[in-house]
Amino acid sequence: MYRMRAHAAAAALVMTAACAVNPATGKKEISLMSEAQEIQMGQQADAQVKQEMGVYNDPELQAYVSDVGMRLARSSERPNLPWHFTVVDEPAVNAFALPGGQIYVTRGILAFLHDEEQLAGVLGHEIGHVTARHSAQQYTKATGAGVGLTLLSIFVPEARPLQGAAESALGLLFLKYGRDDELQADRLGAQYTSRTGWDPAGVAGMLTTLQRLDEASGENRGVPNWLSTHPAPADRVQQITKFIQENPTAVGTSGARRANENLQRYVDGIIFGDSPSDGIIRGNRFLHPELRLGITFPQGWEIRNSATEVLAKAPDRDNFLLLQLVPGARGNLQEIAQASMANAGFRQLQGEVTNLNGLNAYVGTYQGTLQGLGNVAMLAAHIVQGNNVYLFAGLAPPNQFQGAQQQFAASIRSFQQLSASEAAAVRPNRVDIYTVRGGETWQSIAQRSGGIVKPSTLAIMNDYEPNQPPRAGDRIKIVVEG
Repeated sequence: MYRMRAHAAAAALVMTAACAVNPATGKKEISLMSEAQEIQMGQQADAQVKQEMGVYNDPELQAYVSDVGMRLARSSERPNLPWHFTVVDEPAVNAFALPGGQIYVTRGILAFLHDEEQLAGVLGHEIGHVTARHSAQQYTKATGAGVGLTLLSIFVPEARPLQGAAESALGLLFLKYGRDDELQADRLGAQYTSRTGWDPAGVAGMLTTLQRLDEASGENRGVPNWLSTHPAPADRVQQITKFIQENPTAVGTSGARRANENLQRYVDGIIFGDSPSDGIIRGNRFLHPELRLGITFPQGWEIRNSATEVLAKAPDRDNFLLLQLVPGARGNLQEIAQASMANAGFRQLQGEVTNLNGLNAYVGTYQGTLQGLGNVAMLAAHIVQGNNVYLFAGLAPPNQFQGAQQQFAASIRSFQQLSASEAAAVRPNRVDIYTVRGGETWQSIAQRSGGIVKPSTLAIMNDYEPNQPPRAGDRIKIVVEG
């Protein structure tokens, strides 16, 4: 729940359909964008991406990624675009591109790339989407179809409790590319990496790593991950490997293999998972040191932290707990609570002013309807902390509400303001470099580093299959607390 901002609406661009030549293929195609309009849209949406996701605060890492990206972009068919490469402050494993040359990688994906060649593979692939105008074509298709694009859907498909799904230019990033576009971007990425001295096998390597991660952990249901926005047919690694083998002149290795230490140097110490500015999940607790708040969810519930809310779900039923900022809250707390719930379509059954750990609150029960869930009953608290009013609510189908109400109430009662020392003690998990000792396994290394990530995740982070043991003497990435 970082920065608790409402989504900004992007300015509309007036565009005229025209026939344009795809720079990467030489083919003519219908497009709603000229190159100038691509650049304009990308620059406008860039401000929104940075506002929504944040820029990761590590100037050396930013400069390193930008240097790799610019070397690739200058070798492409569109070297004169105003290329810009940014590491965004997101834990999800993803990379994406905007029309006009804006390329982004999340800090989350960097922890899973084994070496500089795989980083070049990711960046080259995204550059390929821009040079082949795939992003612009996606916008053309979406505009022509009048598609409304949602940013996030955590547990409830096509719905976000109590808020209409926001529409924005960022929705363009979360459209899936088609198979042909993906294969073309893979091939272009291999060509760009080859031309600039990296082994093009890095494209296949990064696809293998990301496929392993998806198989081991399932779909990331928060901010869309790489495989939710870049379809990965089972044969993509084979396809790109075959392309490299069949095109030794166009895609030959033109330089020495980069050692993984080069990337490790910049990734060492990078935040892994939630950051303090987003709020941090520790077991069944959510702690936000900057907003100075803490809450406890029921044991065993799955917790997801997104840009505008924290949402927890019971493991075996549609029972949810939701934390959101109430925007523009002014005046009497009871009136704020009743108005916000009525605006969301909920009818109050009862309510009272109370005190939660020294904070003024209005707690009530409500009935209403949510898209994706149908009829629900809700126990909701509107809580004043500093200059903010938060909604912390438990919701369930009416026939499950009575059984869940005790857990909802316990979590609501846990809402507290953190002291300065408590807030200062909340520190993020970070990547650390570790030398494997003789006889160690992924299980023992995971336990040694605090069990923060699964043994299979550690293996994948270090370019191993989950069932392959680590080699003694290898310098590997692990995740440690604080």
